[in-house]
Amino acid sequence: MSRTYPRIAALKTAAQFETHVAALGTTLPFEAAVEAAPVSPLAAAIDTTAGRAGNRFCILPMEGWDGTLDGRPTELTRRRWQRFGESGAKLIWGGEAFAVRHDGRANPNQLCLGPTSEVDLVQLREDLLTGHRAAGLATDDLVIGLQLTHSGRYSRPDPDKQPKPLAAYAHPVLDRRVSPAGPVPLLTDDDLDDLSARLVQAAVLAQRAGFTFVDVKHCHGYLGHELLSAHARDGRFGGDFAGRTRLLRQTVEGIRRDAPGLAIGVRLSAFDTSPFRKGVDDIGEPEASQAEYAHAFSRWDGTAALPDLTDARAFLTLLEQLGVDLVCLTAGSPYYNPHIQRPATFPPSDGYQPPEDPLMGVARQIAVTAALKHDFPALRIVGSAYSYLQEWLPNVGQAVVREGGADFIGLGRMVLSYPDLPLDVLRGLPLKRKAICRTFSDCTTGPRNGLVSGCFPLDPFYTAHPDHARLKAVKADA
Repeated sequence: MSRTYPRIAALKTAAQFETHVAALGTTLPFEAAVEAAPVSPLAAAIDTTAGRAGNRFCILPMEGWDGTLDGRPTELTRRRWQRFGESGAKLIWGGEAFAVRHDGRANPNQLCLGPTSEVDLVQLREDLLTGHRAAGLATDDLVIGLQLTHSGRYSRPDPDKQPKPLAAYAHPVLDRRVSPAGPVPLLTDDDLDDLSARLVQAAVLAQRAGFTFVDVKHCHGYLGHELLSAHARDGRFGGDFAGRTRLLRQTVEGIRRDAPGLAIGVRLSAFDTSPFRKGVDDIGEPEASQAEYAHAFSRWDGTAALPDLTDARAFLTLLEQLGVDLVCLTAGSPYYNPHIQRPATFPPSDGYQPPEDPLMGVARQIAVTAALKHDFPALRIVGSAYSYLQEWLPNVGQAVVREGGADFIGLGRMVLSYPDLPLDVLRGLPLKRKAICRTFSDCTTGPRNGLVSGCFPLDPFYTAHPDHARLKAVKADA
């Protein structure tokens, strides 16, 4: 029998929520009363190198599975971006994970750099602005960026939807997952020079399309993140800290040269741990010793209250030196330790049951983010892992911002089902309980089985979509 944990929806009062958190032996910033604008800390404007953001809500970037095979947006993509605008959040971190090379697409329908990218990005940004205006909001304090990525080991770029991994170094656990028939091809230094040039090219197009910053992605096991732990890689992009951060430094230099005035952000997995697998009763267990795992950047050993953040601090110090002030913090990877990265009650169909109460994962990320914000007060830091809090997200988010634990509260899955949550919070309205994300993970299970992106359980648009019936069949067969 799998473990069960109290569901957040069953914690009806603030006292019940706080009692449950205390019983776990952890802490979470929390305020029982949620304030509306203009007095709420969540309503306060803040300056960044990319512009002034009018409040403290941020829409996190999500990988789309509904573009065309040649990497262009569809009406489904445009609908999602318009809903991001309708949310009321004033920082849009990337809108979408945008691949800068075909071989770096995580799925064959991911947006990708191509001959029409500038036109497409202009349209997506305008869709977002249209949504924002439709919600009755001004756009002069709306900060919009684009996340630039290469999926590396997790690339599935072609219509056959088969893994086509490209890695920074050989990994004893992950290689056999993505390439059981043989070694994963390693990118050469020349490949990485080309990738840096493509990142710069995409940044130039984003600036021309009206975006005020780009995110050079370093999280979730994708290529930028993997390079940070490439201690054993030979050549210019591995080994010491300078080598492992060369892609970032080279790309920042190129963006400063070719897109002057464009701000730069980095989404970073601030800590990592061993890959997990299904164990007894499908409960997740580490596949390698967490205490000895040598491939993590800022390793958590599975026992300490907080990870060793030495690596993360060195990286944030580098960002300050490079003049990068926009930092979005997350953790781990959705591919090999999702309970660390994206706490959820219900795992995706190819996942495992959480080995800890998901609130522990939320508390860990919030505590790490607060520790790093304390050490780097000049950085504008976005926190992640809030969706699992559900009804209590505003109470925790308000306390985090008031206490200085983060500058922005990042929302990912939540805005697929409930895009206007930020507006409701800021306007002092009751939350729409039937729209709150319950972390069913269908937004992951669907795409991993070749279906489109969306919240199938709670968004009526996707409940009526033909892929909803296909998703039910996939889950029934799992």
